Amino acid sequence: MNPDQAVSLARQTLDITLLICGPILVIATGVGLVVSIVQVVTSIQDTTVSTVPRLAAVAATAFFLSPWMFHEMVAFTIRLLGDFHPYLR
Repeated sequence: MNPDQAVSLARQTLDITLLICGPILVIATGVGLVVSIVQVVTSIQDTTVSTVPRLAAVAATAFFLSPWMFHEMVAFTIRLLGDFHPYLR
């Protein structure tokens, strides 16, 4: 495997990782921002107020998107292992 192939494979892996983790990170950031704004407005500074909604939103997002995430991971693995010959040289 030459360096160009290794860089290409690493880039494809990082792309699929970002594609799979992106929605969960966006939801966690959005919920965290909304909760922080509510905390500032209401002057409630309890750590559980910020942690529990974010955790619940991430769990719900992972639950509902898990079939899609699994499909994307399987498709990437099949593409990778289906044409493995170029990496063996």
